Amino acid sequence: MRRSLVLLRHALAPLAASLLLCGGAQAQWLTGWAQMPADTFADGPTSGQFAAPNPYGSHLPPYTNRQPVQGFSGVLQGPKPDVFRFLVDNGFGGQANSADVLLRAYAIEIDWRDRRGGRGTATPADWHTGRDRAAFDTRTRLQLNDENRRLTLRIQADLANYYGDPARPPVDASIRRGRLLTGADFDIEAFRRDHRGHYWFGDEFGPYLLKTDSRGTVLRSEISMPGVYAPQHKDVVAGLAAANLPSSGGFEGMAINRSGTRLYTLLERSVTGDPERTLRIAEFDVDAEAYTGRRFAYRLEAAGTNIGDMVAVDDRRFIVLERNGGTATTPQTVPFKKVYLIDLEQVEAGGMVRKLELVDLMNVADPFDLNGDGSQVFTFPYVTIENVLILDERTLLVVNDNNFPYGGGRELASDATEFLRIRLPVALDLPGGDRDHRGHDADHD
Repeated sequence: MRRSLVLLRHALAPLAASLLLCGGAQAQWLTGWAQMPADTFADGPTSGQFAAPNPYGSHLPPYTNRQPVQGFSGVLQGPKPDVFRFLVDNGFGGQANSADVLLRAYAIEIDWRDRRGGRGTATPADWHTGRDRAAFDTRTRLQLNDENRRLTLRIQADLANYYGDPARPPVDASIRRGRLLTGADFDIEAFRRDHRGHYWFGDEFGPYLLKTDSRGTVLRSEISMPGVYAPQHKDVVAGLAAANLPSSGGFEGMAINRSGTRLYTLLERSVTGDPERTLRIAEFDVDAEAYTGRRFAYRLEAAGTNIGDMVAVDDRRFIVLERNGGTATTPQTVPFKKVYLIDLEQVEAGGMVRKLELVDLMNVADPFDLNGDGSQVFTFPYVTIENVLILDERTLLVVNDNNFPYGGGRELASDATEFLRIRLPVALDLPGGDRDHRGHDADHD
């Protein structure tokens, strides 16, 4: 085991790769499982007024005086063990259908089902203390807003009617009053907390970085990635630049180093002119609020089409989720969902990072059948899996984005959200002998 730790610490060497890959499903196993129903809601203005119904005929929009608690696209450790803070993305999958969805993050407590029992549930928790709450209310969440008018973009709160169209419903009074951000303003897919207690959000529409205080209030104007433009970028819309990144190709992954001073943004799609099937990783200086110019490249596997998340192990090693769009209900596409370890100090020509497979999410040992499907092999065939967190040197948290009210992951129905606790085949050898990586959050803005 000590030899394995040394190999992992010093590179993604071939022998280390073989140690992980030859273990197969028996080397990685499910130690905890929980589920949140698809139709989980919080209070808020009516949502889903512009969303198409799902093809399964259930959970039909709109949702009167409710906001869906769904679509988790980023996760941070919460204020106590088994309480996590989950970011909700832009709503219903597009800028054109999510203007009435508020950009929020929620605190959720997991009661794991493990070999000793447990309920296997995910329930509301107080954002600051982690204590149980009866419902997803104001005490359970972070609400993004631009009440101090720092953004240079026109947002839905600036408009009388959604999308500025008099034929559309009036923008909800609470959105206008609080200058609350919505899914038509940004598509936030990642969030991290820096060494000063500020939150940083990675967006796909710019792609932009957003900086807020600990209450979710924007502190400065949006930050563009130099030379990269999605179709929704303000300069593209104004005719000042040409898009060179596909729609929904912005920041899907974003990690922060252990000291909280550097962000590492990972695009979901390739920039025009970059090598085929490669994704950019860029370093960002938190204190300078600027990109450093240091850049790397991540190459997708032959079966991979997108990344889902990225989290730091230390100041140079990172874990990346990679996937395709295959599910249990798409026989024409075999689901590909894997977790890799990369090292920014072990790069090939052109800054290409080397990859080491850690977990095959379609082949995880489940000796106690924690999800009750009758099998001792657990599979995770959802379209999007966008949350990974290191719990300790041998354990990962992995969670899907359920794309409510759509789905089709396990069956032709709206997807639930599943929470996995996975035991790794070897230890990550965390820095400073830190066997427990949870780092419970404290508010200190």
